[in-house]
Amino acid sequence: MTSVRNPAVAGLFYPADPRELHAMVTDFLGAVPAAGTVPKAIIAPHAGYVYSGPIAASVYARLKPARGRITRVVLLGPAHRVGFHGLALSAADYFMTPLGRIPVDQEAVKKISRLSYVRVMDAAHVQEHSLEVHLPFLQEALGEFSLVPLVVGDAGPEEVGEVLDLLWGGPETLIVISSDLSHYHDYKTAQKLDRATSQAIEELRPEDIDYDHACGRNPVNGLLHVARRLGLKAKTIDLRNSGDTAGSHDRVVGYGAYVFE
Repeated sequence: MTSVRNPAVAGLFYPADPRELHAMVTDFLGAVPAAGTVPKAIIAPHAGYVYSGPIAASVYARLKPARGRITRVVLLGPAHRVGFHGLALSAADYFMTPLGRIPVDQEAVKKISRLSYVRVMDAAHVQEHSLEVHLPFLQEALGEFSLVPLVVGDAGPEEVGEVLDLLWGGPETLIVISSDLSHYHDYKTAQKLDRATSQAIEELRPEDIDYDHACGRNPVNGLLHVARRLGLKAKTIDLRNSGDTAGSHDRVVGYGAYVFE
């Protein structure tokens, strides 16, 4: 019997109507030049689209030339709802968005399930937005692809890195890390903190990124751990906060978009 992980934040973080969602995401993507080479991995934010959509689009636009070539996405995001150690898989066969359903790569799931700290835990996925908000961008940029969805709990860079190593693949595989940056500082403080975090990301220094610097710190640091070993180069594509897009300057959330090549 087929099981589906249904959207939890459609109508809240992004439009639930397929036509409205398609129009919004294509507008975001169309406002950004699809310049540069197609990255192996990206870091993108996961807030409501009015806040972080333009920042996310700055890296998703770079994927459009790889439509039909990238056929698998390994998507890691932080746990906001449930506390646990390790990384959580879903038992679902498909992840659904208003734009359609995405098949879960069951072979990849089997490959990493042998790791002691990777387990199926649907409770971590049911209400989690950190993965879900990326799916419509991926659907519009890439078309059809399979998904390896992982919610990351209390896990170190080496653990996340081992999962990434097993799933790294070739040009058919894209790694997506979901993370916002600083939370609820005033505008100028957030800018200073987020610039420092961006520098740490560009210099592949996971030891300099803590939980108050990035809510997706654990998956981010896992990627930096692997990128440093493989000699990848990281580049900041966009760095803004909610005060730049749709919020006040009193208490802002930081958003960064990064490519790894």
